[in-house]
Amino acid sequence: MQHNHPLTYHNTFGIQVMASLYSAPESLDQLDSLTESYHFRQLPFLLLGEGSNLLFIKDFDGLVINPAFKGIELQSEDSEQVWIRVGASVHWDAWVEHSIHQGWYGLENLSLIPGSVGSSPVQNIGAYGVEMKDRFAWLDAWDLLERKMVRIMPEECGFGYRTSLFKTQSPKRHIITHVTFHLQKTPNLQLQYGQVRERFVASGGSTPADLRNTIIEIRTRKLPDYKEFGNAGSFFKNPVIDLNHLESIQSEFKNIPFHSAEGNLIKIPAAWLIEHAGWKGIRKGRVGTWPNQPLVIVNYGGATGQEILDFSEEIRTDVLEKFGISLEREVNVIS
Repeated sequence: MQHNHPLTYHNTFGIQVMASLYSAPESLDQLDSLTESYHFRQLPFLLLGEGSNLLFIKDFDGLVINPAFKGIELQSEDSEQVWIRVGASVHWDAWVEHSIHQGWYGLENLSLIPGSVGSSPVQNIGAYGVEMKDRFAWLDAWDLLERKMVRIMPEECGFGYRTSLFKTQSPKRHIITHVTFHLQKTPNLQLQYGQVRERFVASGGSTPADLRNTIIEIRTRKLPDYKEFGNAGSFFKNPVIDLNHLESIQSEFKNIPFHSAEGNLIKIPAAWLIEHAGWKGIRKGRVGTWPNQPLVIVNYGGATGQEILDFSEEIRTDVLEKFGISLEREVNVIS
């Protein structure tokens, strides 16, 4: 247990805040002791991975728990597929790279997403036509209500678009220690999303490793490195509207891009809405939208969480006024 622990390097926005208490349990015994402690029972607590989807508004006056479970372990396999158990603290992209080197395929499109493996089911991370739930087998977690380890299967997770049970119904009930993935031994490359196929073919790609390189090239061209310019990737979710709403927007913007979503609904790229509301590449003081991707809000150095939140609210207001669409934050605000 550490007192007055700085969190600057525990959030990808690089916000300079402190935690009253900080603990990084790396075994079940340590986790059990921690959750039995006076501090845990008396103080608010926050579960933290690598902080790639958080915006701190102020110091956290409570206990930050940063599970430090490590390791990548082959659980079982047959001639076509494998099941791999990965510790919650393993860096997500390091795991993706390792899986490809081992000949375990299916995560290529999720290359270079920041964060830890333990956070991936919470957000149901996704990119370029693939979501984490598509490769998810089960997870193991400490259940704070029942005070024991539990195994949670896919049908129990409530996976949705950038959400899950762990984010909505019971955000503080489970401390994820390991995630098990179901991957394939034979490549089945997913090239259908956006510019992926075009760039993959242009680069002469043919293997999962080539696809990973293509995804990395696309991401690095469009997105800033959070180590240089603090950010949390996509700040807003892509909104979903009905067909009547789409048609009303099309009366003025005939070329608005859209994709079909569940329930006869329409998904609109939030980046397009933000750009056409006049916010692409806009900077105000120490905060701005990234010039190559307006969906990303950037800390250009020394910004506070409140400055970033205020900037994002200006964007939401303008998009709502112009298109009648209320953008929902993908980033979790910790205030």
